[in-house]
Amino acid sequence: MDEVIEHCRTALITRRPILLGVLNAAKVVELRRNAALRESLMECDLLLADGQSIVWASKLLGRPLPERVAGIDIFSRLLLLAHKEGRSVAFLGAKPDILAEMLRVVARRFPGLKIAYSHHGYYEAAEAGQIAAGIRESGADMLFLGMTSPKKEIFLGSYGASLGVPVMHGVGGSFDIMAGLTKRAPIAWQKCGMEWAYRLLQEPRRLWWRYLKTNTSFAQLTAREMFHPDHPFRAGADHRVTSGSPMLPDAQLRSIADD
Repeated sequence: MDEVIEHCRTALITRRPILLGVLNAAKVVELRRNAALRESLMECDLLLADGQSIVWASKLLGRPLPERVAGIDIFSRLLLLAHKEGRSVAFLGAKPDILAEMLRVVARRFPGLKIAYSHHGYYEAAEAGQIAAGIRESGADMLFLGMTSPKKEIFLGSYGASLGVPVMHGVGGSFDIMAGLTKRAPIAWQKCGMEWAYRLLQEPRRLWWRYLKTNTSFAQLTAREMFHPDHPFRAGADHRVTSGSPMLPDAQLRSIADD
């Protein structure tokens, strides 16, 4: 986590944009059949292990990652950084009422935080360009996208390079958590990798089949990789996949799940 924050601080100082992406079991399963999601993840400068299952798999496959770096935790740390250093932030995502509540919570937790732009995530595809222009004109130092995959990855893949925002991070359902709509699992549940189960208890009817299908598929993929390693995905000649190596200094993909 500390390394991620330092990379973001460097991006703020140098004004060289950094795009953060997060990877969990569901995305590993989905990206194999969703080319748009796969390509957008390959464009990330830092791809982080958001799910504990990714860390466990990395150890089973002999390329251990040091720890899980959850999207909600990065979100909170970056808001704290922006508050302390007088940086401005932009928010895109969630329903209008949830976004409004989250903005109230953020204003209470980080009094005086500069909010340069905000827009809900329930917009039509034709509005994306106008929203991107609004973010660009706001001059925000950080952009947080509280939208589901692959919508947030596609937005960042389409407009990220043109926004002029040094730090961009797709935080998924973190707006709901920050607004108090969704409760986060206790620390003990997080440490043992059962945060997904805690969420399942909150929304069993909606999530039970998705988690059963995703977790089973991920376990099968990991087992297959142990005995029949697959070739790494590549987005093009300028992208390479590395494992267990230090973060690269350039804007290429630095790790398959580097944290």
